[in-house]
Amino acid sequence: MTELAEIEAARERIAGAAVRTPLLRLHVEDAPAEIYLKLENLQPINSFKIRGATNAIMLASASERAKGLVTASAGNMAQGVAWVARSLGLPATIVVPEHAPQAKLAAIERLGGRVLKLPYDDWWNVIVTGHADGIDGLFVHPVQDPGVMAGNGTIGLEILDDLPDPDAVVIPYGGGGLTAGIASAIKALRPQTRIITAEPEGGSALAAAVDAGHPVTVDFRASFVDGAGSRRVLDSMWPLVAPLVDRALVIGIGEVAAAVRTLAERARVIAEGAGALAPAAALTGRAGTGKIVCVVSGGNINLTKLAEILLNGASDNVHEAETVPQRRSE
Repeated sequence: MTELAEIEAARERIAGAAVRTPLLRLHVEDAPAEIYLKLENLQPINSFKIRGATNAIMLASASERAKGLVTASAGNMAQGVAWVARSLGLPATIVVPEHAPQAKLAAIERLGGRVLKLPYDDWWNVIVTGHADGIDGLFVHPVQDPGVMAGNGTIGLEILDDLPDPDAVVIPYGGGGLTAGIASAIKALRPQTRIITAEPEGGSALAAAVDAGHPVTVDFRASFVDGAGSRRVLDSMWPLVAPLVDRALVIGIGEVAAAVRTLAERARVIAEGAGALAPAAALTGRAGTGKIVCVVSGGNINLTKLAEILLNGASDNVHEAETVPQRRSE
């Protein structure tokens, strides 16, 4: 559990880089709950990752950063690290999985990041080991870095500033850094609020771990929900997230696509797949009743995929990874 004092210090440290995002009520007739959206898609990089990246990098010394910055990311952490690297005049190398979507790859390139694409298993090994062979620089782990988790926790502080009595906060689960950070802040200040995670089917490693009582390996199936879900909960993260999570939900890919469409139609909010996981959980009623805060973690979705969902709803191929033209980056 991240200490509240570390999260509060992170809020001061990232001020000016990260935006204090709004909490918006989602008005849908016959909704099963009073649903609120924490709009992290409005960050400068359209993702919450700028919070943790900024905090972790600024905690490091100038000598540690001298050779540049390195991270492994499916897209959004890459942009966070590249954003901070550009502001500090440093090079950034991003290790990405081959299925990373073009919208995120293009954003990394705009920010000046260098991209190294690896097969999923090799990329996941970089996440597990926290090391990228042959690349010099400060490695900023996208999940288990304490500074990253503290930066993510600032979202929890803002939620309670704007809505002091939520019944539940629903968080998309990828590697666990977002959940660990937000849940640490929420549980420290309002322990009765339930923490619910949402994962896509085909990558529901946390739900499987909760059922088994320990991390297990699940069959991973890539989809347009590229920023959440995994093959296995990191062993380093399990003892951090297990005491904080009250319920772990598995959300159908079609349900995520339906939530993307609902957010666009009803709130004019553009959410990527991972960003729509929490609203999907709330809209289907599985997050329960009362005041439900849904963390919309990002909005970096390929426009072709967004158009497909808006025009056709949950399409037949939403399970497939987004096809990418010849150049890609995260």
